[in-house]
Amino acid sequence: MIDMSLIDGLSIQISQMVLVLVLAPLLTGLVRKVKARLLRRQGPPLLQPYRDLIRLVRKEAVIAESASWLFRIVPYIVFAATWVAAALVPTFATGLLFSWSADLIVIIALLGSARFFLALAGMDVGTSFGGIGSSREAMIATLAEPALIMIVFTIALVAGSTQLSTVANVMLAGVGLRVSLGMALIALIIVAIAENGRIPVDNPATHLELTMVHEAMVLEYSGRHLALIELASSIKLLLYASLIACIFVPWGLAPAGAPLRVHLIGVVVYAAKLGVAAIMLALFETMIAKMRVFRVPDLLGAALMLGFLGTLLRFVSRSL
Repeated sequence: MIDMSLIDGLSIQISQMVLVLVLAPLLTGLVRKVKARLLRRQGPPLLQPYRDLIRLVRKEAVIAESASWLFRIVPYIVFAATWVAAALVPTFATGLLFSWSADLIVIIALLGSARFFLALAGMDVGTSFGGIGSSREAMIATLAEPALIMIVFTIALVAGSTQLSTVANVMLAGVGLRVSLGMALIALIIVAIAENGRIPVDNPATHLELTMVHEAMVLEYSGRHLALIELASSIKLLLYASLIACIFVPWGLAPAGAPLRVHLIGVVVYAAKLGVAAIMLALFETMIAKMRVFRVPDLLGAALMLGFLGTLLRFVSRSL
């Protein structure tokens, strides 16, 4: 006897995994397009990231002679860890088949492992650019991860859980306006900008050796390896947008056991949220200049303090 509920749950879970994989390059293309229009330029086509990925997959992967086996497998590890983390975040529905594993701590661990292996790959070949990028990535990670942990503490104290479906349901039930959640939101936005290498922390469109962080670690990659890393980078941007939407703007999420029509509405609402996030990110990056590398700890330190103050407020007063 086939359990239809299991098949339905599995199909919805697979749909979410495919959805984040398909929409990730589109989100990157939308950010680029909006930035170009704000600067009164035509800009690349909206679907250009898909064309770039196809072009890279068709090219041969050129590997340096000094590269080890680690250099070859890192793109697959980074892509798999990032994709799994993004697929665990509720996008258009809660209570999915694997929602028991959609925990904030698990997502942070997956992102941390992807960052660790990418930094190792940057140093593996032995080039100066790769070493610079890896050291800067480690510097950012040492401040971003503690800030993320403090943000998780604040959210867990409000929702009573770190499981994302539970957090979304609690937020939908109504927790009111809380100062601690406002601090956690601002801190999470700062961490998301730093983790994705966006302006003012890094400029994803530049290849200047004095400023680049992420690009310096992947300079030696080409072909299908570079395609996987670029796709993982787009998925990571979508992951943080989905995380902010799930926790702080959970409206439109279909509950467990909802009919297909409700899930389709959830997909439309989720796409609208991503569109708003892309426009706001493009507007922010257009209005602000890139800061010096040694000023980045000040920005992430502010995120850490906001997360710490949010947690402290929850202990001092339950109403905040």
